[in-house]
Amino acid sequence: MRRLGAIIAGGKATRFGSDKAAAYLNGRPLIEHIADGLRAQVDALIVCGRAWPGMDWVEDTPFADMGPLGGLNAALLYAQQNGFDAVLTAGCDVVPVPELPRNLPDGRAVYIDGHYLFGLWPVALAPVLEKHLRNQDNLSMRRWITLTGAQAVISSDALHNLNTPLELAQYAAQQLQMGIR
Repeated sequence: MRRLGAIIAGGKATRFGSDKAAAYLNGRPLIEHIADGLRAQVDALIVCGRAWPGMDWVEDTPFADMGPLGGLNAALLYAQQNGFDAVLTAGCDVVPVPELPRNLPDGRAVYIDGHYLFGLWPVALAPVLEKHLRNQDNLSMRRWITLTGAQAVISSDALHNLNTPLELAQYAAQQLQMGIR
């Protein structure tokens, strides 16, 4: 199964107050940590919703400012057009990147319980999501998960959602205490 990795990075970072993807963690932009965590699990990698140096990117689809579903939709359409079977998604603000199953159980989408942006989505969902976004204004990931019957999986990793500079600083301090740089 060919997998496309997609970093969902088109948000406005209003709680963070500045560009989250570019915020430094252990001397590197946060988005680079996410990219490193995805690369081992995918055949190719893109960024959704914004450009990032050294990485291919796509604009959110069908419109900008649709939240994570606009990025997922863009990734699914890109994957469909480029011969991928599934899209592995990650937000640009949650670390570390967990391992997701290599194959889709029963062809269904899966996501990390409590972290909806970490998901493995079959490309067959591309037209379904496109229609969903064009026909209604419900942009909730939870609603999308319900509509698709996506299966929650538990991560053995403790995941950290870094929505504010304080959360980033606390996580960085924790990493330093553990000797991780």
